[in-house]
Amino acid sequence: MNPDDRAESMDMRRGTTFYPQESLMPPIGKPKTGTIVLIHGLWMTPRSWEQWSDRYTASGHRVLAPAWPGLEREVEELRRDPSSIAGVGLGEIAHHYEQTIRGLDEPPIIMGHSFGGALVQILLARGLGVAGVAIDSAPVKGVLPVPLSTLRSAWPVLGNPANKNKAVGLTPRQFHYAFTNTLSHEESQAVYDRHHVPGSARVLYQGALANFTPRATTRVDFRNNSRAPLLFIAGGADHIVPPKVNKANARLYRKSSAITDYHEFPGRSHYTVGQDGWEEVADFALAWAVHNSQAHA
Repeated sequence: MNPDDRAESMDMRRGTTFYPQESLMPPIGKPKTGTIVLIHGLWMTPRSWEQWSDRYTASGHRVLAPAWPGLEREVEELRRDPSSIAGVGLGEIAHHYEQTIRGLDEPPIIMGHSFGGALVQILLARGLGVAGVAIDSAPVKGVLPVPLSTLRSAWPVLGNPANKNKAVGLTPRQFHYAFTNTLSHEESQAVYDRHHVPGSARVLYQGALANFTPRATTRVDFRNNSRAPLLFIAGGADHIVPPKVNKANARLYRKSSAITDYHEFPGRSHYTVGQDGWEEVADFALAWAVHNSQAHA
């Protein structure tokens, strides 16, 4: 088999690339925690986790998927009136999840998609969780690659500075390019109709300008040796956060002795948590998190 046709796994502890994916796919043992917290990303709601939540619950876990502040309503309501989303920032969102997690009776596995992945990094840096999985993660402060496909995906919001404190949505065409580029137009429209909501433009601006902001909310200590293990999962065909962005993000943690791993699923879009084959991604994420949480004191 051609290595390019296999999922790519990079174990940052050894700086080694493994083929096939089983290199980082340990069997699920006894979990250190029964609780999993799922964090959605921009232009999405907790509904985006519905399949993962059902699957993990069926495996015996307690699953929580709290909404960002202002997104506590159903998708259809948020589309009709997105005013509660406007102006919400990453600091407020991170604080919301931190308070939720600190209120639990046990430290959870924390998984996040897109900006939810950046939030996973922030929360782990604050000493939370027993393991973290950042899926198609938006970059934190210090990540340098800005691919053209990322700029094109974000330009509907960033292209107009007047959007900064507004809730701004994507058109079906823009969504198809940014999120669901490996799906047909019909499949993409179905995902759009079920999941898409206007997003806080402020969040996107904070992410985009982090490298020019001294005290950016997305600043984390990459040298932190005591944080929980962290896995980056990338989709090989992702437009808005291409694999090179996730790889660059993962490499920033090389000077830490804490576990940092990277795994790439070829041919998958930014909507990897919901497109066909999502079960493989979900099972891989859980197996890795359970296995590595046991190594985190």
